[in-house]
Amino acid sequence: MSVSLQVEERKNQTKGSLRQLRKAGKVPGVVYGKQIDNATALSVDEKQLQTLLRSNPNAVVEIEVPSAGKQPVMLGEIQRDSLSRQLLHVDFHQINMNEEVRASVRVDVIGESEGVKEGGVLQILQHEIEIQCLPNRIPESIEVDISKLQIGENLLVSELKLPEGVEVKTEAEAAVVTVLAPQKEISEEEAAKADEVAEEAEARSEEAKMEDISTSE
Repeated sequence: MSVSLQVEERKNQTKGSLRQLRKAGKVPGVVYGKQIDNATALSVDEKQLQTLLRSNPNAVVEIEVPSAGKQPVMLGEIQRDSLSRQLLHVDFHQINMNEEVRASVRVDVIGESEGVKEGGVLQILQHEIEIQCLPNRIPESIEVDISKLQIGENLLVSELKLPEGVEVKTEAEAAVVTVLAPQKEISEEEAAKADEVAEEAEARSEEAKMEDISTSE
């Protein structure tokens, strides 16, 4: 199911006009695709775009393109300020609903691992999985059930349960999550004993040096 997004065509593309747009709460962007003769410069409300990015960045979006009418698009490249993280620019890619597309879908870990219950440490290695399918089949996320995962075990991409019509493009043998063995904690008594052994070894080393000096004299 697609969502609608209000966009406005922008004629002026100077640096000054871009600054004014951003001050007004707009994000400059561009839309391109097979059904659009020329890439069209536009702007979109920043709050609406932020909401879309948080809720479903892979959603099919319907926008009105002046030169081509209403078109289904998907978000492309997003540019942000490296410090403030403010949205600076957005690309919209016009799509064909009957042609497959690629998308990166987030991984949602569910359940509590048996290995974690025993003291293991869960490590998520793949936060997103690349898939290919028709635009209306893109899932918002891929659930990864870790409840049966023991210490030292991995869950691979090839073991994921995907919706019908969705093909995974991430390497099949790549580990998505793993449960690491807990690091051994040294008790205060063991630490004190280790220090004592080290001190004794150092003392013996000093004694050996003194003996060598006496012998040489």
